[in-house]
Amino acid sequence: MTSSALDVLPSQRARQIGAAADLSDSLFRYILAKSWWHQIPLVLLTIAVFLLEVVPLELQRRVVNDAVKNRSYSAIVMLCSAYVAAVLVQGAAKLGVNIYRSWVGERIKRDLRRRISATAANTALPAAETQGTAVSMVVAEVEPIGGFIGESISEPLLQGGVLATVIAYIVHLDPLMAAAAIAMFLPQLVFVPLMQHAMNPRTGVRVWLLRQIGAGLIAGQPRDEERIDRVFQLDMRIFQLKFTMNFLMNLCSHLQIVAALLLGSWWVLQDQLEIGGIVAFISGLSRLNDPWGDLVNYFRELSVTRVKYRLLADTVACSGIVPAAIGRIRD
Repeated sequence: MTSSALDVLPSQRARQIGAAADLSDSLFRYILAKSWWHQIPLVLLTIAVFLLEVVPLELQRRVVNDAVKNRSYSAIVMLCSAYVAAVLVQGAAKLGVNIYRSWVGERIKRDLRRRISATAANTALPAAETQGTAVSMVVAEVEPIGGFIGESISEPLLQGGVLATVIAYIVHLDPLMAAAAIAMFLPQLVFVPLMQHAMNPRTGVRVWLLRQIGAGLIAGQPRDEERIDRVFQLDMRIFQLKFTMNFLMNLCSHLQIVAALLLGSWWVLQDQLEIGGIVAFISGLSRLNDPWGDLVNYFRELSVTRVKYRLLADTVACSGIVPAAIGRIRD
């Protein structure tokens, strides 16, 4: 035990041990316990942001139609002014959400670092192992966990709300074009979960190996080439899965635009759709792809963060940190 740990007063040490002991074994129970009173205003701000999402889309459609059809420049100026105002209001709301999220996340990081410090000061594990694990957790693990917790509820609500709002608007413009575009999402509902499931156990093994490497360095042991090579192999496999998934998602998004151009152009030629509808539709598709990609990233981060949090909570509770998957992942 370090001299700084010995200098802690008994009353302070009791508080430290209590703080470490009440760390929930569930990520979302911990989130609600530490930040539920901040999640409520975040949810309200988030709802305001995604409800404003369709306003610029509708204004774009009206500007194009007025320019092509009505040729009323004064109306276009008014619509463009309304567009700027809507973007400013929505941007200010997003700014507030992002700053608030970051503040909540930083408070969580501070809490977790305090818990780790309390555990390291009161553990019976060897000094090198304790310091190596504590350094790895404080430097490499707390940061992504805290950042995720800050947006854990508002982010899926925001992106899901944007998706639902834009889909409703696209259906309002043309149900058949909307059905064709949305059908391009269906393959992603298959390959995204499968590829994410393949990444999760590798992430857990990687975190555990980095802890062991840190402990070995602090103990003055020779370089652990085997574990370093193992981390390299795991990282490369995770990157292969991640970037392949991004490639497939990007391909699906471009196929949506092709479908919209083919069907929309045909209906314009048949006088069944205004050209402003195509512009708004393609713009709406781009606004679908962004929140969909953000949702996929969110659930990817959720899976990774659950693994990291589980390891951290087990360490704080002194219940062991070796993931069960370590014996199964060999590639």
